[in-house]
Amino acid sequence: MPDLPPEHPDFGRAQPCICTLKEFEKEKISRLERYSNLGPLSSLTFDALKPYGLEDEPESKAQFHSCYAAALKFAAHPSGWLVLTGPSGCGKTHLAAAIGNRCLEQGISVFFVVVADLLDHLRAAFSPGSEVAYDELFDRVRNAPLLILDDLGTYSSTPWAEEKLFQILNHRFNGRLPTVVTAISLENLDERLKTRLRSELAHHLILRRETPPLLRAIGSLGQEAISRMKFDNFDLEGMNANREQRESLKIALQAAQDFAESPENWLVLVGPHGSGKTHLAAAIVNHLLDSSRPVFFTEAAELLDRLHPVFSPGERKEFSQVLEEVRTAPVLILDDLRVETATNWAREKLYQILNYRYNFRLPTIITATHPSLEALDERLRSRLMDPRISNVVPIGAPDYRGQVRFPRRRGR
Repeated sequence: MPDLPPEHPDFGRAQPCICTLKEFEKEKISRLERYSNLGPLSSLTFDALKPYGLEDEPESKAQFHSCYAAALKFAAHPSGWLVLTGPSGCGKTHLAAAIGNRCLEQGISVFFVVVADLLDHLRAAFSPGSEVAYDELFDRVRNAPLLILDDLGTYSSTPWAEEKLFQILNHRFNGRLPTVVTAISLENLDERLKTRLRSELAHHLILRRETPPLLRAIGSLGQEAISRMKFDNFDLEGMNANREQRESLKIALQAAQDFAESPENWLVLVGPHGSGKTHLAAAIVNHLLDSSRPVFFTEAAELLDRLHPVFSPGERKEFSQVLEEVRTAPVLILDDLRVETATNWAREKLYQILNYRYNFRLPTIITATHPSLEALDERLRSRLMDPRISNVVPIGAPDYRGQVRFPRRRGR
Protein backbone atom coordinates (compact mmCIF):
# COMPACT_ATOMS: atom_id res chain seq x y z
CA MET A 1 0.00 0.00 0.00
CA PRO A 2 1.53 3.37 -0.99
CA ASP A 3 2.39 5.93 1.68
CA LEU A 4 -0.16 8.72 1.06
CA PRO A 5 -1.48 11.60 3.18
CA PRO A 6 -4.98 11.15 4.66
CA GLU A 7 -6.48 13.77 2.37
CA HIS A 8 -5.39 11.89 -0.82
CA PRO A 9 -8.33 10.18 -2.59
CA ASP A 10 -6.39 6.88 -2.75
CA PHE A 11 -5.44 6.92 0.95
CA GLY A 12 -6.09 3.48 2.47
CA ARG A 13 -6.90 1.91 -0.92
CA ALA A 14 -4.92 -1.19 -1.91
CA GLN A 15 -3.06 -0.89 -5.20
CA PRO A 16 -1.15 -3.50 -7.18
CA CYS A 17 2.64 -3.34 -7.12
CA ILE A 18 4.73 -2.58 -10.22
CA CYS A 19 5.47 -6.27 -10.80
CA THR A 20 1.75 -7.08 -10.74
CA LEU A 21 0.96 -4.19 -13.12
CA LYS A 22 3.55 -5.52 -15.54
CA GLU A 23 1.95 -8.96 -15.34
CA PHE A 24 -1.47 -7.43 -16.01
CA GLU A 25 -0.09 -5.57 -19.04
CA LYS A 26 1.64 -8.70 -20.31
CA GLU A 27 -1.59 -10.71 -19.97
CA LYS A 28 -3.55 -7.96 -21.70
CA ILE A 29 -1.18 -7.96 -24.69
CA SER A 30 -1.32 -11.76 -24.79
CA ARG A 31 -5.13 -11.66 -24.88
CA LEU A 32 -5.05 -9.03 -27.64
CA GLU A 33 -2.64 -11.14 -29.69
CA ARG A 34 -4.80 -14.24 -29.32
CA TYR A 35 -7.88 -12.27 -30.34
CA SER A 36 -6.13 -10.60 -33.28
CA ASN A 37 -5.28 -13.73 -35.36
CA LEU A 38 -1.92 -12.05 -36.07
CA GLY A 39 0.19 -14.72 -34.37
CA PRO A 40 1.64 -16.20 -37.59
CA LEU A 41 2.08 -12.66 -38.97
CA SER A 42 3.78 -11.14 -35.95
CA SER A 43 7.01 -10.72 -37.91
CA LEU A 44 5.28 -8.53 -40.54
CA THR A 45 6.08 -5.16 -39.02
CA PHE A 46 6.94 -1.72 -40.38
CA ASP A 47 10.57 -2.30 -39.38
CA ALA A 48 10.70 -5.43 -41.56
CA LEU A 49 9.27 -3.59 -44.57
CA LYS A 50 11.34 -1.61 -47.05
CA PRO A 51 9.84 1.91 -47.02
CA TYR A 52 10.31 2.30 -50.78
CA GLY A 53 9.22 -1.19 -51.77
CA LEU A 54 11.02 -3.67 -54.01
CA GLU A 55 10.65 -1.97 -57.39
CA ASP A 56 13.60 -0.19 -59.01
CA GLU A 57 11.60 2.30 -61.06
CA PRO A 58 11.61 5.74 -59.32
CA GLU A 59 7.90 6.40 -59.80
CA SER A 60 7.00 3.01 -58.29
CA LYS A 61 9.32 3.61 -55.35
CA ALA A 62 7.74 7.01 -54.69
CA GLN A 63 4.23 5.57 -54.94
CA PHE A 64 4.99 2.76 -52.49
CA HIS A 65 6.66 5.15 -50.03
CA SER A 66 3.57 7.38 -50.09
CA CYS A 67 1.41 4.36 -49.19
CA TYR A 68 3.89 3.31 -46.49
CA ALA A 69 3.72 6.76 -44.88
CA ALA A 70 -0.10 6.78 -45.01
CA ALA A 71 -0.22 3.33 -43.37
CA LEU A 72 2.12 4.51 -40.60
CA LYS A 73 -0.10 7.51 -39.96
CA PHE A 74 -3.22 5.32 -39.84
CA ALA A 75 -1.55 2.89 -37.42
CA ALA A 76 -0.72 5.74 -35.03
CA HIS A 77 -4.36 6.87 -34.83
CA PRO A 78 -6.75 4.39 -36.52
CA SER A 79 -9.67 6.36 -37.92
CA GLY A 80 -11.88 5.80 -40.93
CA TRP A 81 -11.08 3.15 -43.51
CA LEU A 82 -7.86 2.33 -45.31
CA VAL A 83 -8.18 0.41 -48.61
CA LEU A 84 -4.97 -1.10 -50.00
CA THR A 85 -5.01 -2.35 -53.61
CA GLY A 86 -2.43 -3.70 -56.03
CA PRO A 87 -1.33 -6.92 -57.76
CA SER A 88 -0.26 -10.01 -55.84
CA GLY A 89 3.14 -9.63 -54.20
CA CYS A 90 3.13 -5.84 -53.99
CA GLY A 91 3.08 -5.79 -50.15
CA LYS A 92 -0.61 -5.28 -49.30
CA THR A 93 -0.78 -8.00 -46.64
CA HIS A 94 2.54 -6.96 -45.09
CA LEU A 95 1.36 -3.35 -44.74
CA ALA A 96 -2.01 -4.43 -43.32
CA ALA A 97 -0.35 -6.80 -40.80
CA ALA A 98 2.17 -4.08 -39.88
CA ILE A 99 -0.74 -1.78 -39.04
CA GLY A 100 -2.27 -4.52 -36.90
CA ASN A 101 0.98 -5.28 -35.07
CA ARG A 102 1.67 -1.61 -34.40
CA CYS A 103 -1.85 -1.17 -32.98
CA LEU A 104 -1.36 -4.19 -30.71
CA GLU A 105 1.77 -2.55 -29.32
CA GLN A 106 -0.41 0.44 -28.45
CA GLY A 107 -2.98 -1.76 -26.69
CA ILE A 108 -5.59 -1.40 -29.45
CA SER A 109 -7.69 -4.49 -30.06
CA VAL A 110 -7.35 -5.81 -33.63
CA PHE A 111 -9.08 -8.58 -35.54
CA PHE A 112 -7.19 -9.74 -38.67
CA VAL A 113 -8.76 -12.27 -41.03
CA VAL A 114 -8.41 -13.43 -44.64
CA VAL A 115 -11.85 -12.97 -46.25
CA ALA A 116 -12.00 -16.51 -47.69
CA ASP A 117 -11.20 -17.94 -44.21
CA LEU A 118 -13.80 -15.69 -42.60
CA LEU A 119 -16.52 -16.98 -44.92
CA ASP A 120 -15.46 -20.58 -44.23
CA HIS A 121 -15.60 -19.92 -40.46
CA LEU A 122 -19.05 -18.34 -40.74
CA ARG A 123 -20.36 -21.33 -42.70
CA ALA A 124 -18.81 -23.76 -40.19
CA ALA A 125 -20.34 -21.82 -37.28
CA PHE A 126 -23.78 -23.03 -38.40
CA SER A 127 -22.73 -26.58 -37.49
CA PRO A 128 -24.09 -27.87 -34.14
CA GLY A 129 -20.59 -29.01 -33.17
CA SER A 130 -18.98 -25.63 -33.77
CA GLU A 131 -16.89 -24.28 -30.88
CA VAL A 132 -17.93 -20.72 -31.67
CA ALA A 133 -21.57 -19.76 -32.21
CA TYR A 134 -22.36 -18.03 -35.49
CA ASP A 135 -23.82 -14.94 -33.76
CA GLU A 136 -20.73 -14.62 -31.55
CA LEU A 137 -18.29 -14.80 -34.47
CA PHE A 138 -20.35 -12.49 -36.68
CA ASP A 139 -20.65 -9.93 -33.89
CA ARG A 140 -16.91 -10.13 -33.14
CA VAL A 141 -16.09 -9.27 -36.76
CA ARG A 142 -18.73 -6.54 -37.12
CA ASN A 143 -17.73 -4.74 -33.91
CA ALA A 144 -13.96 -5.28 -33.69
CA PRO A 145 -12.26 -2.03 -32.57
CA LEU A 146 -10.03 -2.40 -35.63
CA LEU A 147 -10.94 -4.92 -38.35
CA ILE A 148 -8.44 -5.96 -41.04
CA LEU A 149 -9.96 -7.87 -43.98
CA ASP A 150 -7.25 -9.36 -46.18
CA ASP A 151 -7.71 -10.41 -49.83
CA LEU A 152 -11.23 -9.15 -50.46
CA GLY A 153 -12.44 -10.49 -53.81
CA THR A 154 -10.38 -13.72 -53.93
CA TYR A 155 -13.15 -15.95 -52.58
CA SER A 156 -15.79 -17.92 -54.49
CA SER A 157 -18.55 -15.40 -54.89
CA THR A 158 -22.08 -16.47 -53.97
CA PRO A 159 -25.14 -14.37 -53.06
CA TRP A 160 -24.73 -15.55 -49.43
CA ALA A 161 -21.06 -14.50 -49.32
CA GLU A 162 -21.78 -11.10 -50.87
CA GLU A 163 -24.62 -10.50 -48.41
CA LYS A 164 -22.53 -11.41 -45.35
CA LEU A 165 -19.67 -9.16 -46.43
CA PHE A 166 -22.04 -6.31 -47.14
CA GLN A 167 -23.67 -6.70 -43.71
CA ILE A 168 -20.24 -6.54 -42.05
CA LEU A 169 -18.95 -3.56 -44.01
CA ASN A 170 -22.26 -1.69 -43.95
CA HIS A 171 -22.42 -2.03 -40.15
CA ARG A 172 -18.89 -0.71 -39.81
CA PHE A 173 -19.59 2.04 -42.33
CA ASN A 174 -22.63 3.25 -40.39
CA GLY A 175 -20.68 3.09 -37.12
CA ARG A 176 -17.57 4.61 -38.75
CA LEU A 177 -15.46 1.85 -37.19
CA PRO A 178 -11.75 1.75 -38.17
CA THR A 179 -11.25 -0.82 -40.92
CA VAL A 180 -8.41 -1.91 -43.21
CA VAL A 181 -9.20 -3.79 -46.43
CA THR A 182 -6.76 -5.27 -48.96
CA ALA A 183 -7.76 -6.31 -52.49
CA ILE A 184 -6.15 -6.81 -55.87
CA SER A 185 -8.78 -4.52 -57.39
CA LEU A 186 -12.16 -3.05 -56.53
CA GLU A 187 -13.54 -3.35 -60.06
CA ASN A 188 -15.00 -6.87 -59.82
CA LEU A 189 -16.58 -6.53 -56.38
CA ASP A 190 -20.29 -6.38 -55.67
CA GLU A 191 -21.57 -2.87 -56.46
CA ARG A 192 -22.72 -2.31 -52.86
CA LEU A 193 -19.25 -3.17 -51.55
CA LYS A 194 -17.60 -0.87 -54.09
CA THR A 195 -19.86 1.98 -53.00
CA ARG A 196 -18.76 1.63 -49.37
CA LEU A 197 -15.07 1.19 -50.24
CA ARG A 198 -15.12 4.29 -52.45
CA SER A 199 -17.00 6.48 -49.99
CA GLU A 200 -15.64 9.59 -48.30
CA LEU A 201 -14.86 7.43 -45.24
CA ALA A 202 -12.27 5.36 -47.14
CA HIS A 203 -8.71 6.40 -48.03
CA HIS A 204 -7.66 4.37 -51.08
CA LEU A 205 -3.95 3.51 -51.47
CA ILE A 206 -2.73 1.92 -54.71
CA LEU A 207 0.59 0.24 -53.92
CA ARG A 208 1.45 -0.63 -57.50
CA ARG A 209 -0.39 -0.30 -60.77
CA GLU A 210 -0.42 -3.33 -63.04
CA THR A 211 0.92 -2.46 -66.49
CA PRO A 212 -1.42 -4.17 -68.98
CA PRO A 213 -0.03 -5.68 -72.19
CA LEU A 214 -0.28 -3.46 -75.25
CA LEU A 215 -2.29 -6.11 -77.08
CA ARG A 216 -5.12 -8.14 -75.57
CA ALA A 217 -6.69 -10.66 -77.96
CA ILE A 218 -9.62 -13.06 -77.71
CA GLY A 219 -10.35 -15.62 -80.39
CA SER A 220 -8.69 -18.07 -82.76
CA LEU A 221 -6.75 -15.34 -84.56
CA GLY A 222 -3.71 -15.20 -82.29
CA GLN A 223 -1.10 -12.50 -81.94
CA GLU A 224 1.25 -14.21 -84.41
CA ALA A 225 -1.42 -14.24 -87.14
CA ILE A 226 -2.35 -10.63 -86.38
CA SER A 227 1.29 -9.53 -86.62
CA ARG A 228 1.50 -10.76 -90.25
CA MET A 229 -1.34 -8.52 -91.44
CA LYS A 230 0.09 -5.11 -92.35
CA PHE A 231 -0.99 -2.21 -94.51
CA ASP A 232 1.91 -2.79 -96.91
CA ASN A 233 0.87 -6.39 -97.69
CA PHE A 234 -2.84 -5.66 -98.14
CA ASP A 235 -3.94 -6.81 -101.60
CA LEU A 236 -5.62 -3.92 -103.42
CA GLU A 237 -6.29 -6.03 -106.51
CA GLY A 238 -8.75 -8.34 -104.83
CA MET A 239 -9.64 -11.79 -106.11
CA ASN A 240 -10.98 -11.34 -109.63
CA ALA A 241 -12.36 -7.96 -108.54
CA ASN A 242 -13.69 -5.49 -111.09
CA ARG A 243 -12.77 -1.81 -111.15
CA GLU A 244 -15.52 -0.73 -108.76
CA GLN A 245 -14.63 -3.47 -106.28
CA ARG A 246 -10.95 -2.55 -106.41
CA GLU A 247 -11.88 1.05 -105.76
CA SER A 248 -13.78 -0.01 -102.62
CA LEU A 249 -10.60 -1.73 -101.38
CA LYS A 250 -8.60 1.48 -101.87
CA ILE A 251 -11.19 3.52 -100.01
CA ALA A 252 -11.26 0.99 -97.14
CA LEU A 253 -7.45 0.94 -96.93
CA GLN A 254 -7.31 4.72 -96.75
CA ALA A 255 -10.01 4.82 -94.06
CA ALA A 256 -8.13 2.21 -92.01
CA GLN A 257 -4.83 4.11 -92.35
CA ASP A 258 -6.49 7.38 -91.34
CA PHE A 259 -7.98 5.71 -88.26
CA ALA A 260 -4.63 4.15 -87.33
CA GLU A 261 -2.89 7.53 -87.57
CA SER A 262 -5.49 9.24 -85.38
CA PRO A 263 -7.81 6.79 -83.57
CA GLU A 264 -11.09 8.51 -82.81
CA ASN A 265 -14.80 7.71 -83.10
CA TRP A 266 -15.83 4.49 -84.89
CA LEU A 267 -14.82 2.79 -88.11
CA VAL A 268 -17.24 0.14 -89.41
CA LEU A 269 -15.95 -2.06 -92.25
CA VAL A 270 -18.80 -3.88 -93.99
CA GLY A 271 -18.40 -6.52 -96.68
CA PRO A 272 -18.65 -10.22 -97.55
CA HIS A 273 -16.54 -12.83 -95.80
CA GLY A 274 -12.97 -12.90 -97.08
CA SER A 275 -13.05 -9.39 -98.52
CA GLY A 276 -10.15 -8.11 -96.36
CA LYS A 277 -11.96 -6.59 -93.37
CA THR A 278 -10.02 -8.57 -90.76
CA HIS A 279 -6.71 -7.87 -92.52
CA LEU A 280 -7.35 -4.11 -92.32
CA ALA A 281 -8.44 -4.38 -88.67
CA ALA A 282 -5.27 -6.30 -87.82
CA ALA A 283 -3.15 -3.80 -89.77
CA ILE A 284 -4.60 -1.05 -87.55
CA VAL A 285 -3.56 -3.13 -84.52
CA ASN A 286 0.03 -3.40 -85.77
CA HIS A 287 0.25 0.32 -86.52
CA LEU A 288 -1.00 1.15 -83.02
CA LEU A 289 1.40 -1.29 -81.39
CA ASP A 290 4.31 0.29 -83.28
CA SER A 291 3.29 3.55 -81.56
CA SER A 292 3.02 1.76 -78.16
CA ARG A 293 -0.72 2.34 -78.04
CA PRO A 294 -2.76 -0.37 -76.23
CA VAL A 295 -5.51 -2.11 -78.16
CA PHE A 296 -8.01 -4.91 -77.51
CA PHE A 297 -8.75 -7.22 -80.47
CA THR A 298 -11.61 -9.69 -80.05
CA GLU A 299 -13.55 -11.91 -82.39
CA ALA A 300 -17.20 -11.19 -81.71
CA ALA A 301 -18.32 -14.84 -81.74
CA GLU A 302 -15.73 -15.78 -79.11
CA LEU A 303 -16.66 -12.80 -76.96
CA LEU A 304 -20.36 -13.66 -77.16
CA ASP A 305 -19.58 -17.23 -76.09
CA ARG A 306 -17.88 -15.80 -73.03
CA LEU A 307 -20.96 -13.74 -72.28
CA HIS A 308 -23.05 -16.87 -71.75
CA PRO A 309 -24.85 -16.57 -68.39
CA VAL A 310 -24.13 -20.11 -67.18
CA PHE A 311 -20.71 -20.27 -65.56
CA SER A 312 -19.09 -21.02 -62.22
CA PRO A 313 -18.38 -18.34 -59.57
CA GLY A 314 -14.69 -18.38 -60.46
CA GLU A 315 -15.46 -17.85 -64.15
CA ARG A 316 -17.91 -15.10 -63.27
CA LYS A 317 -15.08 -13.07 -61.81
CA GLU A 318 -12.87 -13.67 -64.88
CA PHE A 319 -15.63 -12.78 -67.34
CA SER A 320 -16.66 -9.63 -65.49
CA GLN A 321 -13.03 -8.54 -65.68
CA VAL A 322 -12.92 -9.23 -69.42
CA LEU A 323 -16.15 -7.32 -69.94
CA GLU A 324 -14.75 -4.31 -68.12
CA GLU A 325 -11.56 -4.44 -70.19
CA VAL A 326 -13.52 -4.66 -73.44
CA ARG A 327 -15.92 -1.90 -72.43
CA THR A 328 -13.18 0.57 -71.46
CA ALA A 329 -10.33 -0.42 -73.82
CA PRO A 330 -8.49 2.63 -75.23
CA VAL A 331 -9.06 1.13 -78.69
CA LEU A 332 -11.40 -1.82 -79.29
CA ILE A 333 -11.54 -3.95 -82.43
CA LEU A 334 -14.63 -6.14 -82.63
CA ASP A 335 -14.08 -8.49 -85.56
CA ASP A 336 -16.83 -10.27 -87.52
CA LEU A 337 -19.80 -8.99 -85.56
CA ARG A 338 -22.55 -11.63 -85.66
CA VAL A 339 -25.49 -11.99 -83.28
CA GLU A 340 -27.73 -14.41 -85.16
CA THR A 341 -27.12 -17.27 -82.69
CA ALA A 342 -26.39 -15.18 -79.57
CA THR A 343 -28.60 -15.46 -76.49
CA ASN A 344 -30.71 -12.48 -75.42
CA TRP A 345 -28.46 -12.11 -72.37
CA ALA A 346 -25.34 -11.96 -74.56
CA ARG A 347 -27.01 -9.48 -76.93
CA GLU A 348 -27.80 -7.25 -73.97
CA LYS A 349 -24.21 -7.40 -72.73
CA LEU A 350 -22.96 -6.55 -76.22
CA TYR A 351 -25.30 -3.57 -76.26
CA GLN A 352 -24.00 -2.44 -72.86
CA ILE A 353 -20.41 -2.61 -74.14
CA LEU A 354 -21.05 -0.70 -77.35
CA ASN A 355 -23.46 1.78 -75.80
CA TYR A 356 -20.83 2.68 -73.21
CA ARG A 357 -18.25 3.19 -75.94
CA TYR A 358 -20.77 5.18 -78.00
CA ASN A 359 -21.60 7.51 -75.11
CA PHE A 360 -17.94 8.14 -74.29
CA ARG A 361 -16.81 8.29 -77.94
CA LEU A 362 -14.16 5.59 -77.39
CA PRO A 363 -12.26 4.58 -80.57
CA THR A 364 -13.80 1.39 -81.94
CA ILE A 365 -13.40 -0.67 -85.11
CA ILE A 366 -16.16 -3.10 -86.07
CA THR A 367 -16.13 -5.51 -89.00
CA ALA A 368 -19.34 -7.17 -90.18
CA THR A 369 -21.25 -8.50 -93.17
CA HIS A 370 -24.38 -6.77 -94.46
CA PRO A 371 -26.69 -9.60 -93.23
CA SER A 372 -25.11 -9.40 -89.76
CA LEU A 373 -25.79 -5.67 -89.56
CA GLU A 374 -29.40 -6.27 -90.53
CA ALA A 375 -29.73 -8.85 -87.72
CA LEU A 376 -28.68 -6.33 -85.04
CA ASP A 377 -31.34 -4.91 -82.82
CA GLU A 378 -32.39 -1.39 -83.68
CA ARG A 379 -30.57 0.15 -80.71
CA LEU A 380 -27.20 -1.19 -81.86
CA ARG A 381 -27.76 -0.64 -85.56
CA SER A 382 -28.65 3.02 -85.00
CA ARG A 383 -25.39 3.55 -83.11
CA LEU A 384 -23.27 1.81 -85.72
CA MET A 385 -24.87 3.88 -88.48
CA ASP A 386 -24.79 7.24 -86.66
CA PRO A 387 -22.76 9.54 -88.98
CA ARG A 388 -21.81 11.81 -86.07
CA ILE A 389 -19.53 9.12 -84.63
CA SER A 390 -19.37 6.24 -87.10
CA ASN A 391 -17.66 6.04 -90.49
CA VAL A 392 -19.28 3.11 -92.32
CA VAL A 393 -17.08 1.90 -95.18
CA PRO A 394 -18.47 -0.78 -97.55
CA ILE A 395 -16.09 -3.24 -99.24
CA GLY A 396 -17.42 -4.79 -102.42
CA ALA A 397 -14.53 -7.16 -103.23
CA PRO A 398 -15.25 -10.90 -103.50
CA ASP A 399 -13.85 -13.53 -101.15
CA TYR A 400 -10.04 -13.82 -101.37
CA ARG A 401 -10.11 -17.39 -100.14
CA GLY A 402 -10.76 -20.50 -102.17
CA GLN A 403 -10.72 -18.81 -105.57
CA VAL A 404 -8.31 -18.87 -108.48
CA ARG A 405 -7.01 -15.49 -109.56
CA PHE A 406 -7.55 -14.85 -113.27
CA PRO A 407 -5.26 -12.37 -115.03
CA ARG A 408 -7.08 -9.20 -116.01
CA ARG A 409 -7.16 -8.30 -119.68
CA ARG A 410 -5.75 -5.04 -120.80
CA GLY A 411 -8.25 -2.25 -120.92
CA ARG A 412 -10.45 -3.72 -118.20
